[in-house]
Amino acid sequence: MFVAALDPYYLGLTAIITVGWQAIGFAIAYGLQIDTITDFWSAINFFALALITLLFGDSFYARNIISSIFVMLWAVRLGAWQLFRMLKMGGDSRFDEMRAKPLKFAQFWIAQALWVWTVSTPVVVLNSPAVSRALDGYGGTDYPFATAKDIIGIIFWLLGFACEAFADLQKYTFKQSKPPRGAITDTGLWHYSRRPNYFGEILLWLGIYLLVISPASSSTISRRGHDALLATVISPLFTFMLLMFLSGLPLSEKPSQEKSFLKSHGYASKDRNQEALPPFRQQTQGDHWERYKAFRSRTSLLIPIPPAIYQPLPRWIKCSILCDWPMYNFDEKRDGPKALQADEKKQQDQSA
Repeated sequence: MFVAALDPYYLGLTAIITVGWQAIGFAIAYGLQIDTITDFWSAINFFALALITLLFGDSFYARNIISSIFVMLWAVRLGAWQLFRMLKMGGDSRFDEMRAKPLKFAQFWIAQALWVWTVSTPVVVLNSPAVSRALDGYGGTDYPFATAKDIIGIIFWLLGFACEAFADLQKYTFKQSKPPRGAITDTGLWHYSRRPNYFGEILLWLGIYLLVISPASSSTISRRGHDALLATVISPLFTFMLLMFLSGLPLSEKPSQEKSFLKSHGYASKDRNQEALPPFRQQTQGDHWERYKAFRSRTSLLIPIPPAIYQPLPRWIKCSILCDWPMYNFDEKRDGPKALQADEKKQQDQSA
């Protein structure tokens, strides 16, 4: 049964649901001083927004059903996987200094609410009466399914979902196999990309956007419905910006390289009795930093590409087209002295 709620785009409704749900999550996490529920909690939020708007909109067209199911499948996979990881790991070290500070911890949950609401907008707006309800003067439409954009969107989502799921599983399996000291994850998709999970995430949300926008081409849709659909491009753009400039690559890529550098040149390297790293697959270098530099040189940052093709590419192509920008790479001449100084200070503080 159709439900009209606050505005014809369901944006107000989903904002209230998201803020309320994330506030409850914050209260539980802060009250119990835990962080194991963070990603799982947001996955439930994504699932709920897709399901509620589909049911409230009461427009069970093929495009609405498929896009909603895609979002719900992604949410189930992400939530189950992250909950499993957190329970296995016993927590997330990112929150060690944050949990006891309510304002700082609340900022994370606010950002998480913004992420959920923003990224969900394509399916939310598609399911809304402004786009999918022709009755009662809403100006929506049932645009024919299986357009070129629909097919491309489905293909992108399937590829992105598979890439993200397999990348997570392959990395976990690699770590559980107890690889030799100094071994870098380069099996499966990780052989072709240093961050295949991020690539999959970006691709699948681009797929969702392409899947939902075909009704914007309808001659019968209202202007507001047309504009609202096109504006949901904010979802894949936000995902790209988040992973490329905020919480994704900046917090994972360069810090990982710095750790390898410090293992070779930092305080830990002063143990002269340390043996050379044992060879592993293509990783024949006996030094941590030299091994990582070789891995970085032959492995694409984001888009999966065979190393034999990627390694000989000119640096300008890697930077301009393949997004391997200098900001992600640890430079031993530029960044090394600062890293060594910070490492030495850390050791002094621990010894004091």
